[in-house]
Amino acid sequence: MPEDPYRLSGPARLRVWAAPAILIVRDLLRDCVEDIPLLTRIASHVGLLFLMLVTIAASNIRFNTYRDENVNLSNSDSADPFLANEFIEDELSFPAAIPITNVPMRTRQEVVKYPVQAGDTVSGIAEQFDVSGDSILWANPKLEDNPDMLSIGQTLNIPPATGVLYTVLNGDNLQKIADKFKSKKTPADQLIQNILKSEYNQEVHDIKGSDYVLTTGQFLMVPGGAKPYVARVVHAIGGPIPSSAARGTGHFGWPVSGRITQGFGIARHTGVDIGAPKGTPVVAADSGYVVAVGCVPTGYGCSMLINHGNGFSTRYAHLSSFIVDAGSSVKKGQLIARVGNTGNSTGPHLHFEIIQSGVIRNPFGLLPGR
Repeated sequence: MPEDPYRLSGPARLRVWAAPAILIVRDLLRDCVEDIPLLTRIASHVGLLFLMLVTIAASNIRFNTYRDENVNLSNSDSADPFLANEFIEDELSFPAAIPITNVPMRTRQEVVKYPVQAGDTVSGIAEQFDVSGDSILWANPKLEDNPDMLSIGQTLNIPPATGVLYTVLNGDNLQKIADKFKSKKTPADQLIQNILKSEYNQEVHDIKGSDYVLTTGQFLMVPGGAKPYVARVVHAIGGPIPSSAARGTGHFGWPVSGRITQGFGIARHTGVDIGAPKGTPVVAADSGYVVAVGCVPTGYGCSMLINHGNGFSTRYAHLSSFIVDAGSSVKKGQLIARVGNTGNSTGPHLHFEIIQSGVIRNPFGLLPGR
């Protein structure tokens, strides 16, 4: 720290303190010639002044020593940094500020070709690329009707943003396309502006402001666009069910223990996927009659359909083996199959559906809480 310009040095302070004493001694010596009894008083005053001078000198010496000792400690490897910094303020140091560059995230402006990996789901891929699951389905027609058609090694088109990745047809214009993919949330006029502002569209097509030329056969990104949702209808297998067959209660239980890997409705998923090791027991979600058991190389792979006799049916897909055959009557909680990885599956799991009067229902609304 800089020296205090008004602070006196030790010798200067000594002179200031000694000046009055010198004057007193001078006066006393002048008077002592006339008054001998004063000698005793003079001696006492001189002794007192001497003690004062010794005290001042000693305090100055101790002060300098104390400061020097701390300076030495601050230079020692064993010095206590808290002790040193408490007294030696000019030795305090602070780390220099580290410059940080904030790089703004740039929106992806290309269609990514993504090879499906083991364990992938449409919702997981969508989260990875920060787009909606529906956007991936709309960009891949084979998946649009059935997300369970996902298979390892399959190449997916991943759009640069949430919306519809549309293939331009001959005679298309922006108004026509916007009308096709408008919604209550995003009207056609807004979709047109979104299309014109898209950097991807500006690179692929000749778009300059409101002027544009669409290239037939090329992708056009419609940010914020959506296709109308069409409920998937499952056609129940006909045929009489024996009167002796078990009937369901309408209260479903979980068919397998495991982790939810894909929920209902995410990317139009028609059921719930429950990840579990291959061979994990699968039980009937409710009592009923097994109306179908079989395997196909794609889609559901090895699957089972149980009619519960009360308007409900349940499907169990991607199985590795069956414990019961078609025509069997089963009770709720009875072992019926084992988890597998058959059909279009990227890892061992059970695809479970609940169907009511031929229409897919959300299993989470009918299953107990976990």
